[in-house]
Amino acid sequence: MFAYIKGSLEQKSNNYVVIDVGGIGYKIFMATKAIEALGEIGEVVKVHTHYYVREDNISLYGFNTNEELRMFELLLQVSGIGAKSAIAMLSEISPSSFALAVISDDISQLVKIPGIGKKTAARIVLELKDKLKTEEAITKTEEVKLSITNEEETSEAIAALQVLGYTRKEVENIIPKMNCENEDLEIMIKKA
Repeated sequence: MFAYIKGSLEQKSNNYVVIDVGGIGYKIFMATKAIEALGEIGEVVKVHTHYYVREDNISLYGFNTNEELRMFELLLQVSGIGAKSAIAMLSEISPSSFALAVISDDISQLVKIPGIGKKTAARIVLELKDKLKTEEAITKTEEVKLSITNEEETSEAIAALQVLGYTRKEVENIIPKMNCENEDLEIMIKKA
């Protein structure tokens, strides 16, 4: 319903902000790190939003980047993960680290997040990997004609970038330009 809200930052709290748009104050729940990076009171800010509706709750959740929004929306698709848990996870792990953990089945990285146990971490990996496969086919390295020698790491990097919301065409355009021969997976994703 609301793609983003742009207006004057009126109030900052530890889990939400209030943004004034034309005399209307929107209370937007955000991750702690996102609130800290948002700006100062009185500045004009732009926050990407997710309109969350449940039978007992209607809320706006805000994000500084589309990658954070994409991660939040993916987490909401996992059974047992609600909006508050997803926002708490955003305070603890970056979208690129999250995508890397899901794609590489790194449950130990997810367990480091407070409130996430081994079973929940395993469920996140299992459910999100399946959803990603149905959303968009992962590009094969031969189709992209990559200059990277480690094909397994390249495939994982492509999948992680798609998790972050980049289209297949965007990934095909950027990967060959990266010059990441024999690079670590996390470095490849950061460079992209």
